[in-house]
Amino acid sequence: MFIHCNDTELALLNKIAHAAKQLNMPAYLVGGFVRDKVLGRLVKDMDIVCIGDGIVLAHAAANLFNPKPTVNFFKNFGTAQIKADDYDIEFVGARKESYHFESRKPEVEAGTLEDDQNRRDFTINAMAISLNEKDFGDLIDPFNGMNDIEKKIIQTPLAPLQTFSDDPLRMMRAIRFATQLNFVIDVKTFAAIKEGAERIKIISQERITDEINKIILTTKPSVGFDLLYKSGLLKIIFPAMVDLAGAEYIDGKGHKDNFYHTLQVLDNISANTKNLWLRWAAILHDIGKPATKRFEEGHGWTFHGHEVVGGRMVPKIFGKLKLPLHEEMKFVRKIVEFHLRPISLTKENITDSAIRRLLFDAGNDFDSLMILCEADITSKNKEKVKRFLENFEMVRQRCKEVEEKDHLRNWQPPISGELIMETFGISPSRPVGDIKNAIREAILDGIIPNEYEAAYRYMLGKASELKLQPVK
Repeated sequence: MFIHCNDTELALLNKIAHAAKQLNMPAYLVGGFVRDKVLGRLVKDMDIVCIGDGIVLAHAAANLFNPKPTVNFFKNFGTAQIKADDYDIEFVGARKESYHFESRKPEVEAGTLEDDQNRRDFTINAMAISLNEKDFGDLIDPFNGMNDIEKKIIQTPLAPLQTFSDDPLRMMRAIRFATQLNFVIDVKTFAAIKEGAERIKIISQERITDEINKIILTTKPSVGFDLLYKSGLLKIIFPAMVDLAGAEYIDGKGHKDNFYHTLQVLDNISANTKNLWLRWAAILHDIGKPATKRFEEGHGWTFHGHEVVGGRMVPKIFGKLKLPLHEEMKFVRKIVEFHLRPISLTKENITDSAIRRLLFDAGNDFDSLMILCEADITSKNKEKVKRFLENFEMVRQRCKEVEEKDHLRNWQPPISGELIMETFGISPSRPVGDIKNAIREAILDGIIPNEYEAAYRYMLGKASELKLQPVK
């Protein structure tokens, strides 16, 4: 076997090879499994191409397993899938494809292995391993994909402009693979991406966003976003992020390039969390800066309220990108809106009240917020970075002390609206909300302790001001 397979993988491939031999149907292991095995990456997906009917081969292979796996098949696409020994195995007949310019949906007909390899996106994904008796385990590599793996190059098997025109999503896949694998995109291939960038508009938003998320989840996502920016794709698929780019100067005073600052924050946070939505918060934390940028005489550039404006932009961006609009979006918006709050707490003589309010407002997202704040330090001045990190550590410590004393994360005041209505014999109304808010503010300001008895006495006093008396 040209690639190194473990015993489980070899047993799976031998079963598939046996089924293919029974059907007199040549079969090959192709694509990502071959690539990732060469690269030493963990891989659990196998793609099998056969010269014939992939659904028939899948059923024949499934019959050789005990217990027999379910065969999921899609007749319209001629594909089938089984799950065996924790591996997802997909079967398809070799295909030849031809495209119309206005669509990315090809006309498909049965083809040879050569036809199938020709239609692959990149040379590193066009390698095949024979599962046939005469040359079992041999590598079939017509486009020198092995050479490109050794040189860490992403390029297309055929003319890149045609490859990307046929399926424009391949432009984003090229950038995603370069980011994931730490490869470089071949010069002619990247030039074709720049030339054909507008073609991305025929791809569905869901598939574009799926590639964006895969880039975000890489070890160093800045590489992918820089390539998206330089290729012209980012301006088409995410213009609000491109608006961050560039620095303007007036009277010799400039501001940092907020696009590259954002990429640095994204890399910083990615070193500390695999949470996709916290990484999205890093991408969007300064998204409101272009709309709030002002030059003030004698002071310089300001971005007052950019966190509030950015927070308002989050739902629109999530909607346009077809990202989830429920808990994930609310989390990102909250982190964006709060990302300057901990900075204000690094100043001297900060009251317990300010700490309580941050804990109350941030709730269970406090730690995520602090991770973003620390990632937001991008100064090249090591002393400055050290000072900022020490300040944030001080905020964490103060918050820990107040939290241990007052238990304010996900806190609900000890007096409920129902108890207020019952005590004073009133129905849902503005006074109920006023009393409840007054109790909450009194506890957050440290006027009364976070205890039922104290809150009850305070309720009676506040109600008296509103000329409410307890019912007998």
